[in-house]
Amino acid sequence: MSDSYLPGQHTIEGYRAGGFHFAGMSHKGSILALPSGVRAWNVADMAALDTGSLAKVLEEPAGEIEVLIVGSGATLAPLPKAIRAALNAAGIRVDVMATHHAVPTYNIMLGERRKVAGAFIAAALPA
Repeated sequence: MSDSYLPGQHTIEGYRAGGFHFAGMSHKGSILALPSGVRAWNVADMAALDTGSLAKVLEEPAGEIEVLIVGSGATLAPLPKAIRAALNAAGIRVDVMATHHAVPTYNIMLGERRKVAGAFIAAALPA
């Protein structure tokens, strides 16, 4: 990814050992998968998640994202109410699940041509 950004919407081909595979390449760490492109995301866990860390999601053109799939890491973790409220105010519904479940859900929705985005926290997979 040039400058930690790859234009266009891409299927996530794999998630392993704290990283992701997409568009024939790999990235170690968390990512945002947006309609405008895939980018590195400096969020290591749900405690670091705030509206500032989701600024790129909120900057997408209105109506481009109907559902944001949040991969919360190795386990399911709650989304803070303030973040859910900010996303809902922007017309974006949110579904939170462990990242190893979030990635295939995102891929299915993308395959159905839904207006979906993903915010995926990379973490070691549960044993």
